[in-house]
Amino acid sequence: MIKAAGDADILVNNAGVFELKPAFEIPDEDWQRLFAINVLSGVRFTRHYGPRMRSKGFGRIVFISSESGIQIPTEMIHYGFTKSADLALTRGFAQALAATGVTVNAVLPGPTRTDGVDAMFKAMGQSLDDPGVERGFIDRARPSSILKRVTKPEEVAAVVAFLCSREASAMTGSPVRADGGVVMSIT
Repeated sequence: MIKAAGDADILVNNAGVFELKPAFEIPDEDWQRLFAINVLSGVRFTRHYGPRMRSKGFGRIVFISSESGIQIPTEMIHYGFTKSADLALTRGFAQALAATGVTVNAVLPGPTRTDGVDAMFKAMGQSLDDPGVERGFIDRARPSSILKRVTKPEEVAAVVAFLCSREASAMTGSPVRADGGVVMSIT
């Protein structure tokens, strides 16, 4: 991927997988697989591009974390754990790139209508095209949602685009929520 992409001023670490699984039935292999994809991929890309951005005096790095990194879902604690790790990486790499012109931030989406989420509902014989299914999911799985709907990828992308802009130059080491108000905190 690095070879194909070449040099970059913006890095969005958005590789990620999730799965629903009872807490005590998650085998080591699943913990390791989610950690490798959701955490180590971002470490590797940031380790490659961060120093290059530093030498140019400009760069934007964004980790796609999740509200699940703050409010760990019982049905996928291994996923939540990896998203908490992404938050730690955000702060750590921001500190390592202090005063260099490179910012490192995280975006914390809430439930978002991605292909993976659609596939999860399809596997359960449901579709988010049915407003009752979407609202039922939010009411059961994320009852604290203020938005009361699943977000769209383009809504999350707009937050990422802002963080990658020059207008966000004063923001670094920050978790930025695009969670529809799921996280029950004012900070």
